[in-house]
Amino acid sequence: MESRKKRKLIEGMAFGVIRLSTVIICLALAIMLGFILVNGYKAINWTFLTEPPMDAMTKGGIFPAIVGTFYLTLGAITIAFPLGVASAIYLSEYAREGKMVRLIRIGINNLAGVPSVVFGLFGLGLFVVFLGFGSSILSGSLTLGFLILPVIIGASEEALKAVPQTYREASLALGGTRWQTIYRVVLPAALPGILTGSILGIGRAAGETAPIMFTAAAFYTTKLPSSVFDEVMALPYHIYVLATAGTHIDETRHLQYGTALVLIAFVLGINLVAIIIRTRIRRKQTY
Repeated sequence: MESRKKRKLIEGMAFGVIRLSTVIICLALAIMLGFILVNGYKAINWTFLTEPPMDAMTKGGIFPAIVGTFYLTLGAITIAFPLGVASAIYLSEYAREGKMVRLIRIGINNLAGVPSVVFGLFGLGLFVVFLGFGSSILSGSLTLGFLILPVIIGASEEALKAVPQTYREASLALGGTRWQTIYRVVLPAALPGILTGSILGIGRAAGETAPIMFTAAAFYTTKLPSSVFDEVMALPYHIYVLATAGTHIDETRHLQYGTALVLIAFVLGINLVAIIIRTRIRRKQTY
């Protein structure tokens, strides 16, 4: 009887700590978003969203930065998603467990924790200088793609492993080949989990500053890119410029918060689209 009460007490304390942690995290997030909203909503208007910066970036808008961020994010996910899923399929479905596979997984986990500035220097050395792509959308997208690749590989592999082995056995028993089983049975079942990893990758790619600082971002330009070899403005780097490198930092304070607010809305919008797609896929699988 006493041991049961003790277990219930410990369980209650554990759940209390979990609830308190959740409340603290939500409260911190609400304070941060509220602070940015209060300081940045005054800058949001039609001109701010559709015009380029003017008068030493103290007036005008951020339209080139919005377009540049969209191109870089789209390019990064276009590069990382197929490579990440293909790598996860190999590790989960084809590779035999052994030292080599364990080393590969350790390498992927370590890459996920590498600071983004290191990826920026890697992209500068390989894509900008060695391959001669220059500071461009292509260099920035490739760098961001490699940055988020470990996240997508890890999430995709876990999603593939979560598919019951009986699915594979049933498909093979009905005469399906190994690839047909993976393509028609395993991948559709794992797709919601794979999209979860992609959502995390998209959020990170859109908000990174250091990698694009070396490979793609322009300090100031009013022109929209016409090819993948053009430089672009980007929302994270534009915030950095306004907050640290501008000549009128105090005058642009509201623009800094307004740009941060647009970046948050941009990331949330992309994530929302991915979540809607994931939800529809789950519903189809249920029915």
